[in-house]
Amino acid sequence: MGAVMLGTTALWWAALLLARALQWPLTPVVPATLIHAVLMSLGYMPLFFIGFLYTAGPKWLRLPAVSARSLLPALTTLMTGWALAWFGMHGQLQLAALGMGLVALGWTLLGLRFACMVRCGRVSDKTHTSLASAACLVGAGVMFGLAVSLALNSMPLLRTFIQMGIWWFLAPVFVVMAHRMVPFFSASLIEILDAWRPNWVLMVMLGALLFEGLVSVVDLWWWPLPQALRWLQVGVEAPLALLMLGLALRWGFIQSLKIRLLAMLHGGFVWFGIALALNAVSHALMATSGGTVSLGLAPLHAMTMGYLGCTMFAMVTRISSGHGGRKESADNLVWWLYWVLQAAVVLRVSAAMADALSQDLTLAAVAAWCVVMLGWAVRYGFWFGTPRPDGRDG
Repeated sequence: MGAVMLGTTALWWAALLLARALQWPLTPVVPATLIHAVLMSLGYMPLFFIGFLYTAGPKWLRLPAVSARSLLPALTTLMTGWALAWFGMHGQLQLAALGMGLVALGWTLLGLRFACMVRCGRVSDKTHTSLASAACLVGAGVMFGLAVSLALNSMPLLRTFIQMGIWWFLAPVFVVMAHRMVPFFSASLIEILDAWRPNWVLMVMLGALLFEGLVSVVDLWWWPLPQALRWLQVGVEAPLALLMLGLALRWGFIQSLKIRLLAMLHGGFVWFGIALALNAVSHALMATSGGTVSLGLAPLHAMTMGYLGCTMFAMVTRISSGHGGRKESADNLVWWLYWVLQAAVVLRVSAAMADALSQDLTLAAVAAWCVVMLGWAVRYGFWFGTPRPDGRDG
């Protein structure tokens, strides 16, 4: 389901950008950029979360495995909601609001069930699962907020909940899972490393996301911000960027370059540090120009396409290999797709900073994104539809 949403959304966005370049008239009832923001964030990533949390979660919590069939009613509700919301945002706001309400209902059922699993877990340390569960429940609130925004036809409110969804729902889940999994993956494959993952680092990363989300929301309702507040942002973001890039080195980024799958995981995390660094530069430019000069959407796309997109690609590749009964490594096809994905991120970030070439670079970025995500989805979709080569269940 996540792959279907990902592939469909990628093709939709490519078609819309091409139509805009050809000057074909398109008048959706919700601005296309906001539809893009909703679908390219909340449309498919939560579905991949469910696949991961309901597979790894029971093992971490020492609970019985969860039957995929038991999740089907909630997932069907969610997917039906997305279909209605998709069509509604192009032509009928009431339909879009109804669809988003169904999405929120389906996600709430899934989030509450996982929260119950965490509460019943048979382990003493539930730090990561508890934080992931809390973020998922925040996501439920965000989705209901989007439904209300559509019902009220309030685009500022819609923008607000989109920002909250990125910084307070999606990114925290990625950070929590990266904190638990990336050092473990690295230490298991590189003998000289240990699984270094102190909890204070996790708290700092989550604090950074809470701060960035708060600033993003404030920016929507209070513009321009006073110069002193802009410099405060820079003072917070610049050290955090250095910390994240240093953490990537501490977790073995350089050593991992010899192991493709690890390089893919670490490469995504590097984008986290780059996104914070770009935010610091952008806010410094705003502070010195009175809000007239910035890096535009470059930091946001470094975060979403770079950190979230690349981490999702790497994590799902590794887990699919393991659960598909195949060697947990990146073959030539996946390695090639990964570097095309990196190119897509660089192109889109560059497009946000180059006004003269913005349209051409954006079209190139979305073309590369489509190649990667469609090729990736078809490859692993075929795996999930065929028996495991090792003969085990799954």
